[in-house]
Amino acid sequence: MSLARRIIPCLDTDGARVVKGVNFAGLRDAGDPVALAARYNTEGADELVVLDIAASRDRRPTFLETIRRVAAELSIPLTAGGGIRTLEDGRAVVRAGADKITVNTAAVARPELISELSREFGAQAVVLAIDAKRQGDHWDVMVRGGRESASLDALEWARTGVSYGTGEILLTSVDRDGTQCGFDVALTAAISGSVSVPVIASGGAKLAEHFVEIFREGAADAALAASIFHDEVQPIRPLKEFLAANGIEVRLPC
Repeated sequence: MSLARRIIPCLDTDGARVVKGVNFAGLRDAGDPVALAARYNTEGADELVVLDIAASRDRRPTFLETIRRVAAELSIPLTAGGGIRTLEDGRAVVRAGADKITVNTAAVARPELISELSREFGAQAVVLAIDAKRQGDHWDVMVRGGRESASLDALEWARTGVSYGTGEILLTSVDRDGTQCGFDVALTAAISGSVSVPVIASGGAKLAEHFVEIFREGAADAALAASIFHDEVQPIRPLKEFLAANGIEVRLPC
């Protein structure tokens, strides 16, 4: 029996408000994180991700308060991250109410951070976020909000992350982010085929067919989206019903 595929809304925040852009740029206000979290919890989302994309130290107290307020609305798992550089940062996010921690730039700089978090909370609670951008015949790992290349091959970094204790990969296509032209199936299939942990596909979703495609051809275990859920372009309940009708196993909301 296969595991149900997960649908995961993402709240990119500047600390206190949800924001959204295209290709990691041109950010606009997209609403209140607490109100959106409550809506997604009711609509049948399987999990929720909250990211502090500003991730500066002066925003940390604001972001932790946002996690607390969001967690209070949820009966589903919550993943949180953005600017987590130390084990103590991870502890603070968990104390605020997160079930999982996601790391990105700091893990590239010091992969041992993954191991430290994994030993403390268990591999199942450590999500390695990989922002990947096509460069010729491969994908580069991008850091600092997708602005800088880490000069790492994304497939190699995914395997390295798993070897350090990552329990899940949140894979975002920088090329597709916010474009609503479909997930990067080739990228997702390549990463999924390279690691033994679940892969969450992110970047480019709009149509329900895009989700069918990423599950069937990209071998994703979960699919994450933001603006199409925030703007109700693709409500979660009808999306799940469409997936089920097309033979994709999902947990249908009551």
